[in-house]
Amino acid sequence: MIEPQKKNFKIVSDKKSARVILPNMLTLIGVCIGLTSIRFALDGRFEIAIIAIIFAALIDGLDGRIARLIKGTSKVGKELDSLTDMISFGVAPAFIMYFWKLNTLGRFGWLLCLIYVICVALRLARFNVNSNQEPSWKDNFFEGVPSPAGAILVLTPLIFSLSGFDMIKLNYNLIVPVFFVVTSFLLISKFPSYSFKKIVIPRRTTIFLLFGIVLFFGLLLVYTFNVITISAITYLLLLPISYFHYQNIKKNHENDKIQDDDDLEDVL
Repeated sequence: MIEPQKKNFKIVSDKKSARVILPNMLTLIGVCIGLTSIRFALDGRFEIAIIAIIFAALIDGLDGRIARLIKGTSKVGKELDSLTDMISFGVAPAFIMYFWKLNTLGRFGWLLCLIYVICVALRLARFNVNSNQEPSWKDNFFEGVPSPAGAILVLTPLIFSLSGFDMIKLNYNLIVPVFFVVTSFLLISKFPSYSFKKIVIPRRTTIFLLFGIVLFFGLLLVYTFNVITISAITYLLLLPISYFHYQNIKKNHENDKIQDDDDLEDVL
């Protein structure tokens, strides 16, 4: 009599899948926060809507770093991150600004929203394509402004109105469209902007960096909209600096390449 074979079931622990879960969960939380900001804007609670976008931006900066730290990167996570950016920094800011001011401009206001969202989509698509290229000195710069920065820039007029700096009466019906047009152009342009991803911090200055980070977030908790306004203006002032810095590095690399070619010709 032949005994039936026993099937041995083994529980296989996929450590890679476990490592992927955490960063993807953070990304999905970012989606929820971005969508919830639209709900707050619908209720006229624009302060909370902006804070939600800020939280989404913080999560966007953490999920990728955590994934690389625990070796939990994946193609799904990359695509999910782009989808999150599209919602949190494309669709959500457009709706927030539309409910706040652009709806008073009629069809033109809605057109500005469409243009901005399309530019965010094009910017994210280009980023995904360029991220597969070989590392180089250009990795220290973005082509155009990143989508989280674009979201803060288009929200700047609203943030400014909520800060303590609005002593001067501004024509927001004019300023908001200007910010939308300029930001949309910066998103799809090849204007170099600092990425801040590969900054090397000397060990002896680490304590000062930590103090600066704690001070920044402390001020952000107390003077939220004032700090965000100053940060947005500072970022705008950094754009021309990053442009000239990029051109200077590019020129030096081109000169080095020409020198190497000349040396090779001399050898031959």
